[in-house]
Amino acid sequence: MNSSKATKLTRRTVLKAGAGVTFAVALGQIVPVSADTKAGAATGQTSIGAWVTIGTDGEILIYGPAAEMGQGSMTALPVILAEEMDADWSMVRIEHSPIEPEIYGRGAWGGSRRMITVGSQAVRGYYQILRLAGAQIRKVVLQAAAEHWGVPVHELSTEPSVVVHADSGRRISYGEIVEVAKLPEHLPDVDESDLKLVEDFRVIGHSVPRHDVPGKVDGSAEYSIDVHVPGMVYGMVERSPVHNGRPIAYNKSAIRGMDGVITTVRLEYGIGVVADSVQAVMKAKAALDIDWEKGAEADAFNSDESLAAYVTVPGSGQVQPRSIVQKGDARAAIERAEKQYQADFLADHVYHAQMEPLNAVVSVSKAGDSAEAWVGTQATSSARSAIADTLGIDFDRVDFHPCYLGGGFGRRSNSDYVVEATLLSNAVKRPVKLIWSREDDLKYGQFRPMCLQRLEAGVNENGDVTAWTHCVVGDGGGLLASGIEIPFYEIPNQSIEMCSVRHGMRLKHWRAVGHGFNKFAIEAFVDEIADDLGVDPYLFRRKLLRNSPRALNVLDTVAEMSNWSSGAPHDHARGISFAERSGSLAAGVAEISVDRESGEIRVHKFWCAVDGGIIIQPDNAVAQIEGAIVTGLSSVLFERISVEDGLVQQSNFTDYRMMRMSETPEIEVRFIESEAAPSGLGEPGVPVTGGAVANAFATLTGKRIRHLPFSSDRVRAVLG
Repeated sequence: MNSSKATKLTRRTVLKAGAGVTFAVALGQIVPVSADTKAGAATGQTSIGAWVTIGTDGEILIYGPAAEMGQGSMTALPVILAEEMDADWSMVRIEHSPIEPEIYGRGAWGGSRRMITVGSQAVRGYYQILRLAGAQIRKVVLQAAAEHWGVPVHELSTEPSVVVHADSGRRISYGEIVEVAKLPEHLPDVDESDLKLVEDFRVIGHSVPRHDVPGKVDGSAEYSIDVHVPGMVYGMVERSPVHNGRPIAYNKSAIRGMDGVITTVRLEYGIGVVADSVQAVMKAKAALDIDWEKGAEADAFNSDESLAAYVTVPGSGQVQPRSIVQKGDARAAIERAEKQYQADFLADHVYHAQMEPLNAVVSVSKAGDSAEAWVGTQATSSARSAIADTLGIDFDRVDFHPCYLGGGFGRRSNSDYVVEATLLSNAVKRPVKLIWSREDDLKYGQFRPMCLQRLEAGVNENGDVTAWTHCVVGDGGGLLASGIEIPFYEIPNQSIEMCSVRHGMRLKHWRAVGHGFNKFAIEAFVDEIADDLGVDPYLFRRKLLRNSPRALNVLDTVAEMSNWSSGAPHDHARGISFAERSGSLAAGVAEISVDRESGEIRVHKFWCAVDGGIIIQPDNAVAQIEGAIVTGLSSVLFERISVEDGLVQQSNFTDYRMMRMSETPEIEVRFIESEAAPSGLGEPGVPVTGGAVANAFATLTGKRIRHLPFSSDRVRAVLG
């Protein structure tokens, strides 16, 4: 048994306070002891470490450290802890945890401890932490009951929120234990051997009602855009029309003289306005007349022209490529291959399109030495830090209230809008609700990068892919490389690299990051090779996945689900794809039709098989995959940001096309039974969509479409 600090909970002294008890659950280097745990007779509650409070009435409060943006993490994480402590779920209450990364954070990039909900990391990032914490709580109540009854602890067992002594028939609830039993002087050590067996799970694997849904139905759920505090005023910002441009001058006197306007604030990339009403601030923002500095990096950027020019980059020496995978000698293997293949794939910028506009409420104190904030953010600890850093104060001088998010998709992991609210509040020393309009968010958005993918492959006389090269060209650095590797395909010689260029556009992680365009290119290219070889694309992938049994099982499952061998109905066609993301394996089949006159691709059905390890909440897990598939299909068929002379051409959902409810296909999801630790489920449904639709299109029309999105004009052009 590994006894490292990362997998073992150590003992801490129990502190007594009146009739209540404080004892801290410590998670070694993962989550340190909380200094704030407390108990008291007046409340009838006992805090067991940082995560759990048990009341004498049996109510159990569990803190949820993840942002809740509709994905269900605020329920799933407490379920994990409740499972191991054997809590009666009907008695569980959930609250947002305090924003204290040293207590509630998890390991993140660079070894830092952060509270951030991105990359489908919530469940898999906290799974072991919360299981161990729950196991320690269960061990504590067992030992306390054993001492209270004077029996050996090994004679005891637990049922939901109850300790049972089978020999005597005695039962004592957790609430009674914290009220009457003598708790141990030290917390017991626990490690993986103290965890439940999968077959003994009572809550994990069984769907429970989501914590956030009732409030969202009855309107009591609080988003930051709902927050109203005494003395609050409103702020908006007119940002540079070109990304990262700077204001030189503006009509300050005229704006400050408008009814309701309190002040204006010069920002690095725009002008902020603070007013006493939403109407006043919107009117003042519209009246701003700003002279903008010329020469911003994005000033002359034209997305279509730049994307077309990317074709000259790979192998030209214009850009020094960054190697991502080098395995064998791919170039030599291609040159001696029986058959060689090459294809270019393209993808446009994509907008996050989160439902709730960006907003935050920040109240800076009169002295400027403290602040209070109400924010919906994916990165709660970073947002709290951003406020402190902006004001030059300590982290603990910011009282931070996390709110629900109306969608994130990666955009709300950036704290730029929180910094803006802080700057405006600091200027007036009053609470300010900052709001971005939809037009603001599109004009000054942070987009998924556009890119070119050049793929080459070599195949020997036996039909084996012996060599593979993949070069992605675009802006965005590491955002481009996500999903470009092919770890499950058996190809001996590989050269995978990235060529980075700069355009000055604001770019950001978007759901599944680069997996969307990279897996589209990979899976479409695999189909092109299979088609030329006259091999069924499903069977061709089976050969490529021959040494990856879990991946092969996922592929076989989706083929069975879709009845792949039977083919599609008349005027329909099916395409298949495989992808991995966030530790999960997924395979998808799309059934489509094409209106050749209008150029519209219609997806009628989508089947998806997923190996995501242990599924914590089955109903919610299905919803996660379904939502990701819809997101993926929307980006594949419709979504596009274009830029001319540095100006984003789209302004709202009137010209930023997204999939409508009526266009959503029938979706069937199946999970592979597994006892592996949970992996991410919020994103793997995205990267299986592009290849599946493109491959179905080729089967139906005999033509290849290689540019995302597959808009009607591009479809008509391909069909001639």
